[in-house]
Amino acid sequence: MNNRIKFYQSIKFKIALVFALILLVTLEIVGSVFVRQLEHQNLATFKNQIQLQTYVTNSLTTQLSNSNEVQANGRIKTILNDSDSGNTAQIQVIDNKGTIRGTNQINNQAIVGQKTTDDNVKNAIYNGKKFEKTTYDSSTGARYYTMISPLIKSSNNNSTVVGVVYTRANLDSVYDSINSITLIYLFAASIAIILVLLISIVISRAITRPIEEMKKQTIRIARGDYSGQVHVYGNDELGQLASAVNNLSVRVEESHESTESERRRLDSVLANMTDGVLATDRRGNVIIINETAASFLDLDENQAMGKSILDVLDIRKDYSLRDLLEKPDELILDFSSEDHSLVLHAHFSLIQRESGFISGLVCVLRDITEQQRIDQDRKQFVSNVSHELRTPLTSVRSYIEALSDGAWKDSKLAPKFLKVTQDETDRMIRMINDLLTLSRMDSGTQKMEVELVNINELFNYVLNRFDMILKKEDHPEKTYTIKRYFTKRDLWVELDTDRFTQVLDNLMNNAIKYSPDGGVITCRLYETRNKVILSVSDQGLGIPRKDIPHIFDRFYRVDKARSRQQGGSGLGLAISKETVEALHGQIWAESVEGKGSTFYIALPYEPVEEEDLWDEV
Repeated sequence: MNNRIKFYQSIKFKIALVFALILLVTLEIVGSVFVRQLEHQNLATFKNQIQLQTYVTNSLTTQLSNSNEVQANGRIKTILNDSDSGNTAQIQVIDNKGTIRGTNQINNQAIVGQKTTDDNVKNAIYNGKKFEKTTYDSSTGARYYTMISPLIKSSNNNSTVVGVVYTRANLDSVYDSINSITLIYLFAASIAIILVLLISIVISRAITRPIEEMKKQTIRIARGDYSGQVHVYGNDELGQLASAVNNLSVRVEESHESTESERRRLDSVLANMTDGVLATDRRGNVIIINETAASFLDLDENQAMGKSILDVLDIRKDYSLRDLLEKPDELILDFSSEDHSLVLHAHFSLIQRESGFISGLVCVLRDITEQQRIDQDRKQFVSNVSHELRTPLTSVRSYIEALSDGAWKDSKLAPKFLKVTQDETDRMIRMINDLLTLSRMDSGTQKMEVELVNINELFNYVLNRFDMILKKEDHPEKTYTIKRYFTKRDLWVELDTDRFTQVLDNLMNNAIKYSPDGGVITCRLYETRNKVILSVSDQGLGIPRKDIPHIFDRFYRVDKARSRQQGGSGLGLAISKETVEALHGQIWAESVEGKGSTFYIALPYEPVEEEDLWDEV
């Protein structure tokens, strides 16, 4: 992490290089434009210098029009000699027949009177247009500028080319001047680049010095050393960044101390918990186990660390790690032996990040040995009492029915008394029947006649019956409204129609009993990825938070006086829970005291196509 950085990899070199490249590109662009403009201006000046004045060309035009050729040639020579004042250009005057009539070169007067062989001259005479051309002589390495200007005589609105002026000049002096200026510019640019490099290195060192200090401080923080501080050189961005790094060091130190404190607190909580706790990594190997769990499992903490939770809990034969990860649930583990009884309740939950990644499992072990024994004794008691009381209660009911038919003499008081007695007897008989049902479920003798049922139609059927009760006004003391929110898709679920109808009846009866007059009962049916969810919501008194975990216990009443007044036995929800769990489903409740309750049923569901239904039939 603290490897030495080479110079060409450092930010100092990169900053200096960026400055140099920017300056180089800038000077290249400026130099190109400057040299191009200089060349253009020098060439324009040179062309103006070698170009004959207008009065000279007019005089030459007049002489070429003279019929006396000898006299005209003499005057042309005089005109060229007079106009040649330090001009180094070669000038020839050629008439419209292609004959050279004069030249400014004293040593080359022999060409006068000869025909020109230059095709460009002939084209200029023929077209009457000015011709310019720059040529390069590879043998001497010299550049030449050639200009052919036509001499035009105008008379009576007619223009006639009487000849041309041929000018040829050496451009070496122009380009020598340009090259000298270019060399001076390159020299100055090189000095500027060197100076900029030196200045940029100094600037980059000033910029990177606090960055180096911040890097060293962050390395110290990563190692757990929070003592250092970054020097703040100014109030600019780097100074603010240095201050932020110093603050970060303080915050990280405080966070580390807080984390350590929380870890020690968690270790203390785990060590003193009465429940056993195990935590695993994502591979299911135990990484945390407290003393209580080690005592439950009769293991040494060091022995359990690193072992699979399946082996520690001895459930590998029945479950795999995938089962625990995909469907974390509750298990009852029986570690009883001849010497002592030990039944543990194991609750599994996932250690899951916000992204959804599962990083492990947490298992909480609770000793429920005594609870299991009490539940077993209570179940046995309920079974025995139910069998003992059913026959005499049936006989009492028969006698009371006989008396209510007119055997009692008091015609006003007797029917009321007998009616109350009859209602109470019916309630006790229903309770006994409920007890018998629970007993059969506990013993496993209650058989489920499972079939594939359209739960939409079944739920509607139950709600239609309650709607009919409302229309018949069988409950004159209370009115209510049933609202339905069902999925439009038919949902086919495997269940026992009679038993599940009883569950729905229990939920609807409870919703009606505890709803206020004019209340709304909301029933919903929808599907998730692999479950069908039913819910029944009322606007009743609600259930206190502390009572919600116990409402499915047998004989449990939130308010005993209110339950007896409204005819509840405390067994309906217990039967509903047993039935739903026998169908491999779940039932639970959510409630806010004073605002009503909602009961949910979740049943396993797999989409069934119409073809599959007909195949099964």
